[in-house]
Amino acid sequence: MNELHDAITDVAGLSVGHFTLAERATGCTVVLCPDGAVAGVDVRGGAPGTRETDLLRPENLVDRVHAVLLTGGSAFGLDAAAGVMRWLEEHGHGFPVGAVRVPIVPAAVLFDLWHGDARIRPDAAAGHAACVAASNARPAQGSVGAGAGATVGKLFGIERAMKGGIGTASVHVGGITVGALIAVNATGDVFDPQDGELVAGARKGATSHAFMRSAEALLRGELPERLQAGAATTIGVIATDAALDKAQCAKLAAMAHDGLARTIVPAHTPFDGDTLFALATGSAGRSISLVLLGTMAVEAAARAVVHAVRHATALPGCPAARDRGSAM
Repeated sequence: MNELHDAITDVAGLSVGHFTLAERATGCTVVLCPDGAVAGVDVRGGAPGTRETDLLRPENLVDRVHAVLLTGGSAFGLDAAAGVMRWLEEHGHGFPVGAVRVPIVPAAVLFDLWHGDARIRPDAAAGHAACVAASNARPAQGSVGAGAGATVGKLFGIERAMKGGIGTASVHVGGITVGALIAVNATGDVFDPQDGELVAGARKGATSHAFMRSAEALLRGELPERLQAGAATTIGVIATDAALDKAQCAKLAAMAHDGLARTIVPAHTPFDGDTLFALATGSAGRSISLVLLGTMAVEAAARAVVHAVRHATALPGCPAARDRGSAM
């Protein structure tokens, strides 16, 4: 058995690459499966930004994808998918249509235009660079790739937010692996379900070191002064080496959303476009109960969310969990 990394790359046949822009806190992350993987998707929340999700419906023709892109830049960041397609085409991967191969690259975006020049976003060159950087080693976590400009705890305003990021984890049962890669850019606060600790979230003020505890504040009747629709979103990929069909992949993605709900409070709000893709490489040569696979996916997703926030680094005016100290 290959060395395990507690990462989505523990699923054989997958590689992950980040590209982080130097000019502003944004970037993109690609999960490559160039030999093809069966895929599904489940979109939650009220403000999604996606590409090729209709293709993943079980009744539609194409049953395999060649990469999944997670990107910053809001809807502008979908441009990065063209660079992923170009890299796959250069290497001879794609859905065969006569003499042509068409790479299939679903994608999801998150909103990270708060900091710096919002005109700087991931583009096709960024997507291509992420593919060039891809490897089957454990991916970097925190403020890299699609997590570079991610923030959490935005329900009461971006000025009270803390830094989000991208994280990964994996779970192994009975010779089957499920991995998760999650870019955490949530409206809600992030908790560690292992001990209930509030890791990062809305603060009581722009210079405060005390947590607002967003859900508790809402239940006390404390409503935000303004609500910014579409300015958040947590996106990710769940992957397994089990053999699944498209309908089963869609169900696996749906079940994995419970991992977000365990860690992000509130989750799936009208201001988030929370989207999870599921990939099944089939490299294990068999499957196991979808109940077990879904339970593994929930655990992997939850741990990946916590890893994303714990590894993040601060932006100006936006502290990170690792820096908050005992005062918070």
